[in-house]
Amino acid sequence: MSNAPASSAAPAPKRALSLGVIFLTLYIDLIGFSIIFPLGPDLLKHYLALEGHTGALGWLLAHIESFAKLLGNESHLPEVLFGGVISSLFSILQFIFAPFWGSLSDKRGRRPILLFTVAGTALSYLLWVVSGSFWLFLFARLVAGAFGGNLSVATAAVADVTTRQERSKAMGIVGAAFGLGLVTGPLLGAFTARINLLERHPSLGAWGINPFSVPALIAFALSLVNLVWILRRFNETLPASARGLPRETRLRNPLRAILSLDNAQVRRINVVAFIYSLAFVAMESSLTFLAAKRFGYTARENGWLMGFLGMCAIITQGFIVRKMLLRVVETRVLSLGLLASVAGLLLIGFAPAPGWLYAGVGFLALGSGLVNPSTTGLISLYAGENEQGRVLGIFRSLGSLSRAITPITAGVVFWSFGTKGDTVVFVAGAALALLAWFASTRLPQPAK
Repeated sequence: MSNAPASSAAPAPKRALSLGVIFLTLYIDLIGFSIIFPLGPDLLKHYLALEGHTGALGWLLAHIESFAKLLGNESHLPEVLFGGVISSLFSILQFIFAPFWGSLSDKRGRRPILLFTVAGTALSYLLWVVSGSFWLFLFARLVAGAFGGNLSVATAAVADVTTRQERSKAMGIVGAAFGLGLVTGPLLGAFTARINLLERHPSLGAWGINPFSVPALIAFALSLVNLVWILRRFNETLPASARGLPRETRLRNPLRAILSLDNAQVRRINVVAFIYSLAFVAMESSLTFLAAKRFGYTARENGWLMGFLGMCAIITQGFIVRKMLLRVVETRVLSLGLLASVAGLLLIGFAPAPGWLYAGVGFLALGSGLVNPSTTGLISLYAGENEQGRVLGIFRSLGSLSRAITPITAGVVFWSFGTKGDTVVFVAGAALALLAWFASTRLPQPAK
């Protein structure tokens, strides 16, 4: 029996749209998305100095500090938990809305939904520019999360313009754009955060301008560039004939949407991807803390480490995986990637010297570079042609769920297990990656 979704209709004709156009759309979007990453601690200090421990911010921090005291660590956890809460609120909104935007793009087309979500993202950055209060900043992050459906819609566009034979290989371009964006954005954020408009023009404070308005303006400008780019170069990839069977597009319980998937293979690969995402996000949120704690790394040295991770991911997803998928089936590539990730996480967790740390990061980057395109490709191949946006939206939604719960959990474990907390986090991550590998052994290779 074929593993491909049954369909009596002929495949929809592919529209002429360069993968390079999709790559640049994703790259620009991800620079703006990640520009805030290095600013978390400084943002907390700014709003604390501005509003003190009173009002809504004081209420939030009082509860965070009480929780940190309950766990027996008051020195690091408040800052870790604050960053985790802000990140989690953003990710929860993405978790709720990603399937909605994906499903709506199956009904209305990719281009109009991309234009709408990028415009909403631009609005969130504009609100950040004038966030003179903590709650306006928080509202800006919630708006950004609600409109964060760009990745799933653009990924569905990749599925629209590729054949089944080249689908997984083409998904590598999504991973390469993701890796490159996540390298460029934080570097740009760290550099532009040094420019404080209030130092030269204090009167701008009356308009809500804050010390982080320049990174926010850069992100806003990039979103406007992306809007123009999509308007001029991004042709619709989903023909009208493929939009004839619209799925439900109202907002609903995301977990119910995932559990109600009628395709068992899509459910299984989503489980594999979610378990792996828990492991990877735990690493992502703990790596710099481990390097600082164990080897005394400064922000500069951690920047080089994260840059190395990003460059390895770009090379793997942009080149290595594309060559492998010409000769090796997706399920095999996925299996190899998961096992390489297990090795990388263990090497990082037990690294006795910086050289071992870099070796672990290299193995992990190789593993994630194999896992991400193969999981995305398998989900797209298991799904029907008329539900690519919906199914890929659910896939991205699960990734957002992992980003909502893992940073806080990993932070609590890291700082609450004494001198072994860093090792515990990475051993637990390796165990999760191994569990994902075991679950992946039940996946069939889809027909092409």
